[in-house]
Amino acid sequence: MSGIRRREFISLLGGATAAWPLAARAQQAKLPTIGLLGTATPSTQSSRIAAFVQRLRELGWIENRTLAIESRWAELRGERYDEIAAEFVRLKVDVIVTSGTPATMSLKQATGAIPIVFVGLADPVGSGVVASLARPGGNITGLSLQAPDIAGKRLALLREVVPGLRQVAFMGNVDNDYVVSEMREVQAAASALGLECATFAIRQAQDIAPAFDSLKQRAEGLYLASELFTDVNRLRINILALGARLPTFWSTEELVEAGGLMSYGANFPDQYRRGGELVDKILRGAKPADIPVEQPVKFDIVINLIVAKALGLEIPSTLLARAERVIE
Repeated sequence: MSGIRRREFISLLGGATAAWPLAARAQQAKLPTIGLLGTATPSTQSSRIAAFVQRLRELGWIENRTLAIESRWAELRGERYDEIAAEFVRLKVDVIVTSGTPATMSLKQATGAIPIVFVGLADPVGSGVVASLARPGGNITGLSLQAPDIAGKRLALLREVVPGLRQVAFMGNVDNDYVVSEMREVQAAASALGLECATFAIRQAQDIAPAFDSLKQRAEGLYLASELFTDVNRLRINILALGARLPTFWSTEELVEAGGLMSYGANFPDQYRRGGELVDKILRGAKPADIPVEQPVKFDIVINLIVAKALGLEIPSTLLARAERVIE
């Protein structure tokens, strides 16, 4: 190789070598990107995210190879939703995934262009997130938490645990429209089961202790409406309920882990897994407007035996056998 050609070759090789990292970065930048808005913390929602990522992998989307995921965590701070939504719009992610009405509404207000998939929403139509379950319209679709007579099923389970249950209390943040709707469902279900139902409104942290003072001697079981406010105050509520010797019924496993007695509700890892399927459809060209909102298909009973023992309750073996998880 002549000196000139050799110098040209070395120069060309050096230029190519320098360009490789740039090319790699350019390729990385072209990966389809999911913006994941987690309402709580990575530790409390790890099983959900693992199910989501695993389903995407099964469908051919491998993180950092064929797909990028930008995760942001609100840590149960509602004021973070708007900030995270704005950041995802700036990042120009290809699709956004979240759960809960407040977070989804923040995303809806932030963008009408980026597809949004919710994996758990109490009332998608009633809250105005979608036009209908069959044809959502707009840029949003996902999985709802609605299920026929879920309030009745929860009260029936509570009656299995509390022998001779006659009085039940409903507690929730009535500034939330869905909570008001759930309160009516609980009242109707209680009436159908021959139970008395007293309702207690809590709107701010200062309302919680007085509410427990008011419900003493008026209930043998407590049904909690789960949403951001009660979730943030879950430890305080569970401690006061234990002090009042009141069995608590929540909607999700995390709230039982925090000292509640039991829960019955949609299996969130399964919801996230199915959410991965909706994201796959969107990344392959489907429009959210044309993807029907799906309803939950898998429900779990979770029981905290530590709390049951502290309350002096004997959980029937038949119920323990039906539980997805028993905390001991």
